[in-house]
Amino acid sequence: MAGTALVVGGCGGASGTAGGGNGKPADGKTFTMAIASDPGSLDPARTLLSVAIGVGKFLYDPLVHLDDKGQPVAGLAQTWQATAQKATFTLRAGITCSDGSPLTAGDVAANINYVGDPKNKSPLAGVMIMPGTAAKGDDAARTVTLTSGAPDPFLLRNAGSVPIVCGKGLADRKSLAGGGNGTGMFTITEAVANDHYTLTRRKDYTWGPASGDQKGLPDKVKIRVIPNESTAANLLLSGELNEASVLGPEQQRLNARKLFHADMQAPVGEMFFNQNAGRPGADEKVRRALVQGLDLTALGKVLTNGTGKPSQGMVTLEPRACTGDSVTGNLPAQDLAAAKAGLDSAGWVAGSDGVRAKGGKKLKLSVLYGTQLGPTMASGAELVQKAWKDLGVDVSFKPVDSPALNSTLFGSGDWDVSMGPVGVTAPNQLVPLMSGTTPPKGVNFAGIHNTEYESLVKTASGEVGTAGCPQWQQAETALVKRLDAVPYYNATKPFFGQGARFRVSQDAIVPSSIRMYA
Repeated sequence: MAGTALVVGGCGGASGTAGGGNGKPADGKTFTMAIASDPGSLDPARTLLSVAIGVGKFLYDPLVHLDDKGQPVAGLAQTWQATAQKATFTLRAGITCSDGSPLTAGDVAANINYVGDPKNKSPLAGVMIMPGTAAKGDDAARTVTLTSGAPDPFLLRNAGSVPIVCGKGLADRKSLAGGGNGTGMFTITEAVANDHYTLTRRKDYTWGPASGDQKGLPDKVKIRVIPNESTAANLLLSGELNEASVLGPEQQRLNARKLFHADMQAPVGEMFFNQNAGRPGADEKVRRALVQGLDLTALGKVLTNGTGKPSQGMVTLEPRACTGDSVTGNLPAQDLAAAKAGLDSAGWVAGSDGVRAKGGKKLKLSVLYGTQLGPTMASGAELVQKAWKDLGVDVSFKPVDSPALNSTLFGSGDWDVSMGPVGVTAPNQLVPLMSGTTPPKGVNFAGIHNTEYESLVKTASGEVGTAGCPQWQQAETALVKRLDAVPYYNATKPFFGQGARFRVSQDAIVPSSIRMYA
């Protein structure tokens, strides 16, 4: 998830006047944008990483889009009907794939069935499509009808947001890893991992939020992998980049130039403990002591360069399906004496070298943070390391890019604390990440087993839409109180533009909104 590690959904507004282009829209141009990390696999049913989702938005369209108020607008589907259990989508006429072949209702149904089939282990299962969901396509009527494997209070926005690939891609998923067989406005024409990706606009694209023949749309998009925000800012100011999202102190320099920017709320300060067997974080006393050892407000200010604000929940990306505050008053305040006493009570006693140990095993923590989140993450990590060292903890940090974070959390499982945040637009998207099966069969990466949360989820899932929001907030509060999740600070993440304007959605540029200027 660019700004977040994992992300699903969201949109944001725009501001600023200079630099975005005040002249007339210009055709035939290339829109050059920066991403902080290589996206890895672009198979949209095999990733939850925001950087991959952001690139994928150029390549794979969903059935419906969400406007700024969270209302569905036409995508591949022209009309729709949905309850918490069933949904029917009628496709637009004339949709074609990137190779010119027609997209059929059967192809769309196969996309949904792939995610819904547990044997495929898609990370979207339970997040956007409930396991066991079955879909059928009527090619002649252009309709796709699905029956959810479990009630989904937000079925329309979740199922409707699944990126759709074409039939040939379903038959050859290796082609999807490279961004092939798409339904979106662009196709990949060049890919150099960890360097750049070049995309070319499809002239036959006439669906989505805006048709492909509008003045100022770029003919090409060049996506450059630029991990260093100072480098990205310099290239933006020199005109070599048309877009770069910046979370760190370079914001001040770019704002001083009054560049156009579209802003997103991003969950930057969030922490998870590995609770699987043998890990220190499996003990709630240890989790509580570690959190008590931190000044979360000071840490949040470091991570956001003083521009953020305390978190109020885990559903952070606009347009949010539910609002509320599950955090205030539910995280322990900094209390070093209580933190040390808590570790003593948990059996971790300081040795002669100052490092705590239990049963002959030292209290060592391997902490992950994402380099794609910007330069302030390293400063925040140093602050955490110092605070926990004062408690008698041996802390080692592992800075990782997005693909490495993904493979560690959902693959090797070799970590103790993750500073990689999770961003969602609907509370039920959190459920498979915060409960259920652990990797590699599931996506409950922290090994959380919170019976109160699971019980409240069952109650909330029985309501349709926003009617269940109070119950969803109670469920999220149960996670925070037990420190299964520690959301503490959000940032306003600007996407700066030079020579172009655009909207952002789902922590990414909306391709059809890009307008180039002379």
